[in-house]
Formats: sequence, C-alpha cells, structure tokens
Amino acid sequence: MPILRRLWIVLALPACAWGQGAPLAPNQPHLQPSDDGAYVIDTQSRLAWPRCVEGMSWTGSTCMGTPRTLTHAQALALATQRWKAEGVRWRLPRVPELRRLVDKSSQPPGLNPRLFPRAPADWHWTATANVNTAAVNPYAYGNVTRGGQGESSLSLVQGWAVDTGSGEARSDFGRGTPLYVRLVRPAPQLPQPEAAAADSEDEDDN
Repeated sequence: MPILRRLWIVLALPACAWGQGAPLAPNQPHLQPSDDGAYVIDTQSRLAWPRCVEGMSWTGSTCMGTPRTLTHAQALALATQRWKAEGVRWRLPRVPELRRLVDKSSQPPGLNPRLFPRAPADWHWTATANVNTAAVNPYAYGNVTRGGQGESSLSLVQGWAVDTGSGEARSDFGRGTPLYVRLVRPAPQLPQPEAAAADSEDEDDN
C-alpha cells in the first residue's frame, strides 16, 4: 500500500469513528441530534430544539444568518403562527427546559457549540410568567406605587428570561424588551418496537 494512502487512512480514522456515534455532548447525554440533524432531542423531556435561534437557519452543518431579537408578544405570536402553519405545537420554552440546554460543566458555561453552532450566549425569552409567588400586602407603600394591584400585575409587564451563556434566570425583563428566541416543540414520536415488528410481518405477508 502506498505510504500516502496509509497516511490518509490514519488521518481519516478519527473522523470516521466520530461519525459512527461518538456523542456530541458527552456532559449532556440526554441531548442527541435528530436523524436529519436539524434538531436536538432532549431524550428525557421528549422535546425537540432547533439547532439555530430565530433568524438563523440550519445548513446541514452549521447555522447561518443573523439572530433576531423579539419582544415577548412577538415571540408568542411567532410560536402561534408556526403552530398553525405546520400543525406542530411550537411554543416558548419554560425556564427549567431552557436551562437544561446549558452545559454548566464546560468552561465557560454555555450551549454546546457542536449541538448549537454559533448560538448567542445571551438572554432568551421563556414562557414562564409568574414573577413572585409570595403573598403581597396591597396596602404596603411599595405596592401602592405600582397601582395597588400587588405583584400579580408585574406578570403583565415583566417576564422570565434565561441567559444561555450562564444558565442564570431572571424575572424582571420588561416584555417589550427585544431578546433572542429559541422555540421548542414535542419530539417526534418513535414507533414502538411491537408496532414496528407487526408492520414488518404485515409487509412480509403481502
């Protein structure tokens, strides 16, 4: 075998081994790319995440384009529009769901760049609405200055966001603030082994 050919095979081996199932996120085994590569599947929560934030598109190997920032209302409207157009239950994620994507064991913490290439490490909108569940005295001076409605009124103007560069969550973002958006949907249902076997037998009979 020519020396150059041997060298090529040696250099290609790591790439081949990687393509045969080496995990893209060894610190987060619950996150796996979908078969077509367009999504990251959380195998524990059964959610499917786009590889790219809104404004960017998946090319098959990376995310291209410019990330968009949206207000909270715009993000909700986008999820509703996509749900109606595709018949898939797209929505804004909740705080715990979005925080599961952050690999806090990496240095620095953030989204795994192999799973989420070119992802902005910044604040993203969530669907979590409750700002403060503690009881509020509507007669307290601080609450009177907010119109005497208590903390519940804050949920109308403030919302929760997650910093994907650290995993931090905050509840004091004005809903009119433009932030990044990464929608989420239920993961595609895989056929049950019994059903798949039955379908195979039916095909054999035919």
